[in-house]
Amino acid sequence: MTVSDEAGAALPLKRVHHIAIIASDYEASKRFYTSVLGCELITEVYRAERDSWMGDLALNGEYLIELFSFPDPPARASGPEALGLRHLAFAVDDVDAGHARLVQLGVRVEDVRIDPHTSRKMLFFFDPDGLPLELYEA
Repeated sequence: MTVSDEAGAALPLKRVHHIAIIASDYEASKRFYTSVLGCELITEVYRAERDSWMGDLALNGEYLIELFSFPDPPARASGPEALGLRHLAFAVDDVDAGHARLVQLGVRVEDVRIDPHTSRKMLFFFDPDGLPLELYEA
């Protein structure tokens, strides 16, 4: 029995609206997500009452990443196998080409792996704060 079976119909979700990321160095992370990953900065605002920057980044005009800064945010476990949200994955046509480009750009990457369930290539890499990201061959 699922939760929706117990409580009635499931929520009528349409899609994922955004992914929110808190950066220790807002400018470094903004450069990473725009220059390395190719996201487009759509809006950016400084919220003085929170001493916080917030930038909206789009990927191919569809997906939205909210990038935040906050004074002294607490550290979070960031390994791909840590409890909680595991990672953010991006679909690519060629994982090997992505790996080579990330290495060329000086981004910390793991070795290319094969997904044992789909036999597709994948690799983990890390943003400036060590947050785990993934390239997945689609």
